[in-house]
Amino acid sequence: MTAPSITTTSAKSPAVPTHFDVAAAVKDSAKAALITLGLSIPILAYRTDQSGADLFLTPRWGLVAIICAIVFGLRLVLHAFMATRSYRKAVPSPRQATEAVHAEPSAYQKASRFGIPFFLGIALTFPILIVLIQGGLNESRYWVDLGILILTYVMLGWGLNIVVGLAGLLDLGYVAFYAVGAYSYALLSTTFGLSFWICLPLAGILAAFWGMILGFPVLRLRGDYLAIVTLAFGEIVRLVLINWVDLTNGGAGISSIPRATFFGLPFTAGEGGFASTFGLEFNSMHRMIFLYYLILALALLTNFVTMRLRKLPVGRAWEALREDEIACRSLGINTTNTKLTAFAIGAMFGGFAGSFFAVRQGFVSPESFNFLESAIILAIVVMGGMGSQVGVAIAAIVLVGGPEVLRNLTFLQSIFGAGFDPNEYRLLLFGVGMVAMMVWRPRGLISEREPSVILKERKAISGSLVKEGHG
Repeated sequence: MTAPSITTTSAKSPAVPTHFDVAAAVKDSAKAALITLGLSIPILAYRTDQSGADLFLTPRWGLVAIICAIVFGLRLVLHAFMATRSYRKAVPSPRQATEAVHAEPSAYQKASRFGIPFFLGIALTFPILIVLIQGGLNESRYWVDLGILILTYVMLGWGLNIVVGLAGLLDLGYVAFYAVGAYSYALLSTTFGLSFWICLPLAGILAAFWGMILGFPVLRLRGDYLAIVTLAFGEIVRLVLINWVDLTNGGAGISSIPRATFFGLPFTAGEGGFASTFGLEFNSMHRMIFLYYLILALALLTNFVTMRLRKLPVGRAWEALREDEIACRSLGINTTNTKLTAFAIGAMFGGFAGSFFAVRQGFVSPESFNFLESAIILAIVVMGGMGSQVGVAIAAIVLVGGPEVLRNLTFLQSIFGAGFDPNEYRLLLFGVGMVAMMVWRPRGLISEREPSVILKERKAISGSLVKEGHG
């Protein structure tokens, strides 16, 4: 629902708003609250409680009233904010006519010199810091496991960023390559007894091969049509995994997948294990910390390769393809090879992440690779800023770590009632966050980036100067 005009204008300058129309803003906010009330009646007004064979409806009108009040207040604040911004745009600054026009470095570009090394240091020392804060290895298991999960999605986001952010190809079936990598390691390790270090590159190669297979049929497709085909590809892979029972064991999945070793040293309590070799007391957390640094190394490898590729001719060809495919063809760039390399390299990193997922879980099934996973990965790329590596990492922390924070907000039960579970509203908050991003930051959290190629002098590029707003 688009906010109507809530400012009045003067007769001398009809285009310049003079003051905030409170009555119109309150009226529109009341309409938004009324719509929220209508939507909340079938969704939030009653909670179903089952006792044996009986089903009871528990009214929650207090919760509905609180949500309607929140919507009313937020809508009113939105009107005030939009009116203020419109006034600032309409009234020029006194210095505007005398200032030189140039692209000033953004706050992100100024802070990146110190912020990126700082956060990289946090990532490298995260297990040590958590162990010191929690007071032991066993007590820090939850946080280390959460760090592993976040880094997995960071790696997946960086892999999809090649296809969507750099090449501009909307891919809704990226989870298919994630599944190919996971099942490749699961089948090769359980059937042929191959180790993780041998299966890891094989999983990436097989995923890249399937990426090229997907790339050929969609060479002439763009936009919505490309999204539909890639979505179908992801569902086809999932259905094949379910129905090819002889190979994948169907919906039951593959269990007892061998664990990764520290270059031949298993994380076991007996002789020849990691702990006994290094003279340490055995603890199952040794394996978790090893997996953390393993996925951190894979994510950093993904980032390093992506940043290097952007400076090569193939990376510049991806960006040219993203901006204008017709102009790209007119410059003599082979768009077929450009698209196929984007699909293949992005799929390869998805296969690496899938192989790690299988070795971490020890079990894979088709239910782990549904469309929701593709949607989350794509949301990470869009929210972070397409083409921005740092933005994708920040978005992964917010979208993956945010739901875990909801689990710990137990104090909200004193406000909304003892039966209130914040985690139930995870998808609702996810949708609200995406809508807010589209309103206030349509180009993503970080919409600026440094140029891929530098001629004599490094200059800042503002997000407003990027044609399509890709970070």
